[in-house]
Amino acid sequence: MLIDTICHLDFADFDPDRAAVIECAHVAGVEQIVVPSITVDNFERVLDLCASDPSLYPALGLHPCFSHDMEHDLARLDEMLSLAAGAVVAVGEIGLDFRPAQLRSGQEGAAQQEQLLEAQLKLAKTHDLPVLLHAVKAHDRVLKLLRRQHLPRAGIVHAFSGSEQQAREYAKLGFKLGFGGAVTYERARKLRRLAAELPLEWLVLETDAPDMPLQGHRGKRNEPCRVAEVAAFIAQLRGMDDAEVSAVTTATVSGLLRLPY
Repeated sequence: MLIDTICHLDFADFDPDRAAVIECAHVAGVEQIVVPSITVDNFERVLDLCASDPSLYPALGLHPCFSHDMEHDLARLDEMLSLAAGAVVAVGEIGLDFRPAQLRSGQEGAAQQEQLLEAQLKLAKTHDLPVLLHAVKAHDRVLKLLRRQHLPRAGIVHAFSGSEQQAREYAKLGFKLGFGGAVTYERARKLRRLAAELPLEWLVLETDAPDMPLQGHRGKRNEPCRVAEVAAFIAQLRGMDDAEVSAVTTATVSGLLRLPY
């Protein structure tokens, strides 16, 4: 059994064949899929989609690049987390994205992103939920906010791209590190080394579908079934059986997000 810890199945990319994509994932052994929101506009779509299939689990949050009315959006998130209590498994996708293009393009500035993230970390504590973190060129700032907020249920650093030291700092706070398609690329030497050498209990698997395709699938829509390939690739890096990587990462996610196992 495998779990895809972040997959945007609500995106329009999947409208033509969503049911077939989910079935393909099940055939590949991916039996549970976490579907996060990125804006207030897709809260209800995510909830409705996950309510339609018991293998899908919703997360609600405000992505750092897509919140344009912070006060309104945070109030709506708080409301929806209350209304969907018991169904929502995490607050996410939330975080910081300090790529220059994001900070220059009229999106949220760095200070606003930090304000938005910290408010959502507080909501996660209030609603007793873990978080799904988006951290791009901002790991040290994210870590600073996490230390300040002390989340009891921690969470997952989606598409981890930091250093070994940053990985260890996240682990001290109880966070797990998401590995997906990026680790399969030959140029990803640092990421491959971390996937091979960090404690397996720190790792979880993801696709971020429809984005972040694996090597050999560039230019194609990513799908949750590819989690099986990520697991096999990491197993090869570590000199382990696929089944052991699957079992350990699945147990980790099940415990963290309180999914049936």
